[in-house]
Amino acid sequence: MSMRTPPSYQPKPVTDWWRPDLVSLPELTPPRRLFRIFGRGLAKLLTFLFLKPDICGMENFPKRGPALVVINHLGDADVILLAASIPMIIEGMGKIELNAHWLAGPFLRAYGVIWVHRGKADRKAVRAVLDGLSQGRMIALAPEGRQTLSRGLEEGTGGAAFLAMKSGAPIVPVAMTGTENDNVYGHMRRLRRAPVTLTVGKPFHLDEYEDRQTTLQEGTERIMGSLAELLPEEYQGEYGGG
Repeated sequence: MSMRTPPSYQPKPVTDWWRPDLVSLPELTPPRRLFRIFGRGLAKLLTFLFLKPDICGMENFPKRGPALVVINHLGDADVILLAASIPMIIEGMGKIELNAHWLAGPFLRAYGVIWVHRGKADRKAVRAVLDGLSQGRMIALAPEGRQTLSRGLEEGTGGAAFLAMKSGAPIVPVAMTGTENDNVYGHMRRLRRAPVTLTVGKPFHLDEYEDRQTTLQEGTERIMGSLAELLPEEYQGEYGGG
C-alpha cells in the first residue's frame, strides 16, 4: 500500500483585533476608550511618582482636532509626560518592533496605536494618519523619525510636513527636556524625581509653494525650527543658532 504524503499544514488567517498588520486607525470601541482613560490616569501617577515637571504654554494647545502634535523624542518618559500633561487623549504612532515587547506590546495594543515600519514608505500608516485627521482626531508623532542619539534635535524627516500638506491640519509643537533615559532612570535609582519640562508652542499651518518638493523641504524646516524655538540651546542640535 502506498503512503501518501500528508499536505503541509496551512494555518488559518489570524483575525485577532490586536494584530498590527490588520489594524490601521484604531477603532474607538467602548473598551478602548475606558482603557485610554486608565492609561491617562496611570501616566499621571507615574509622572507624580518619578518626574518633577515644569509645564508651559498649555494655553496654546487646541481644544479640538484635527491637529498634528509634533514632539522631540528623547526617551521612554516622553510619552508618559505628554499623556499626563495635555488636556485630552490623543492618537499615537509606534514603531512596529514595540509590538513584540513583553510589556509595551500588550499595553499599546490595548490603547490602540498606529504602527509604523520605520526606514521605508509605510503607506498604511500614512493612510491611517490621514483617516484620523479627517475624523477630527489629534495625532502625535516625532518628525525626527526615531529617538535621538543625543539630546539635541536631529535632522527632521519629511513625514510630518507631508501629512500636514495632505490634510491641511494645523501643527502643534511640543518640546520636552529632561526625559532622557539616563536622567530619568538615574534619578529613579537615587529615589528622586527627575526634573523635566514640557512646552507647548502656538499652532501653525505650513505655507504652500507651487513645487511640492519645496513645500516639503520648507515645511520640515519650519516644523523642526518651531521645536528648536521652544528648547534651550543645548537641546537644539541641528537647528541651533537660529
